[in-house]
Parts: sequence; structure tokens; C-alpha cells
Amino acid sequence: MFPLRDENPLANVPYATIALIATNAVVWLFVQGAGDGQTLAQSLCLYGLIPGDLLGNVNPGVSIALSETVGCRFDGASNSKTLLTSMFMHGGWFHLLGNMWFLWVFGDNVEDVMGPVRFVVFYVVCGLAAAAAQIATDTHSLIPMVGASGAIGGVMGAYALLFPRAHVHTLIFLGFYITTIAVPAIFMLGYWFLLQLLQGLPALGSTQGGVAFWAHIGGFVAGVALIHVFKRRDLLTAHHAQPQRRTSRHRWF
Repeated sequence: MFPLRDENPLANVPYATIALIATNAVVWLFVQGAGDGQTLAQSLCLYGLIPGDLLGNVNPGVSIALSETVGCRFDGASNSKTLLTSMFMHGGWFHLLGNMWFLWVFGDNVEDVMGPVRFVVFYVVCGLAAAAAQIATDTHSLIPMVGASGAIGGVMGAYALLFPRAHVHTLIFLGFYITTIAVPAIFMLGYWFLLQLLQGLPALGSTQGGVAFWAHIGGFVAGVALIHVFKRRDLLTAHHAQPQRRTSRHRWF
């Protein structure tokens, strides 16, 4: 399932969501060289979150190769800034575009009931929770963790709790047949969360790179847990007062 849009009108312009998307795009273009091999590898070493390095569980002088010409060399000093910077790094174009699309579909409505400042704080806190969950699966890992998906997982968790019945237009792939349907958000996001669990459990203890499923899980759980702290009742009331526009001819539930 891939979300295309939702039927959930806004009361306010999502300035923070737009700013976060723009920041990720600027970082990708000017810090990561739009995916240029050497620049990208260097950015992962400098700004990616490496659990073993962060926790001091790697001996000074150890290095790992990320490309033929670039490697990460560790000096034994904790690099705590990467807890934040890693949220704005990505591993490729599809990684960036996929994350930003999910943020656009679900972030605007969550921001609408928090306000821009609270939303940014919520986003960062969920990103930190996501990083903690992934680190806990292997505290000695030397694989750089990058991406906004943990923080966005928190946004999705909040959306599922706030707007469980909001219809999300979703792209469905059935072999060679592709169609779209509109399903309740709780169904689409619950399905996404279940996939993360099913793929995250076999990945426990793995020393190979790949998708940080436990970051997704940790971010989602944090979003569910924190939404009651960050939402504003006045903004939630204003959001629900917006007229609903339903355009789908194909719905489930």
C-alpha cells in the first residue's frame, strides 16, 4: 500500500511540514551532493548515527569502508550531534522522496492540531525515540543510520490515533494490476506498522545494512504515546470543524 492523499481538510497552512521537507531537500542537495558517490559516503560518516561510535563501543583507529574511496574512521569520542543530524540524511533519491511524500500526506494534519512549533518538537522527539529503539537492537553496530522515517513514523502513529476514520487514497499493486482504493487511516497505518514488526523481528541481531525497521517501530510507538501531550484542544476543535470533502468512488469499510 502506498498513500496518495487523504480526505482530511486543514484549518491552517502547514508551515512546519513544508519547512521540514525543504530542509531535507536542501541537505540532500548541498550536504549530500544529491547522491554523488563520494560526497554521499562522506556525509554518512560525518552525520549518520553510528551506534557503536555514539556509545563508545568501538576501539579508536577502527574503520569501515562505505565506498572504494571513502571510509569511516573512529577516534573513540562520542559523536552525539548525529542523533539530530541523522534525521536529515538519506541514502538515495528514492529514500528521500518516499520519506518526504509520507511526511506530506500525514504531517500537515498532525501539525494542524499541534501548531508548527509543537509539531517540530514532536517530530524531533519521535526521531530520537526511533534512534534509541534501533540502537537498542545492536549497541555495537558500525552501520550508519540515516533517514527521516523514524520521526515520520511518529507522525503516522499520531495520525492513526487522531484520525482513525479519515480516508486515505492508497495505491494497490496486485501483480500486474494497479488500482487505487480509499481505506480508513487506521487500516492503512496499522498494516504499515504490522509490516515493520514482521520484518523487524527477523532483523534482530543482524549485522548487515538495510532498512531500520526498529526505528520505524520506535517512532510510531512514540507518536502514539506522545500525541496527548502535544495536541492542542482548540486546534483539534478547529480542525474537526472543517467541512469534509469526499470524492472517492471506491472505499473499504
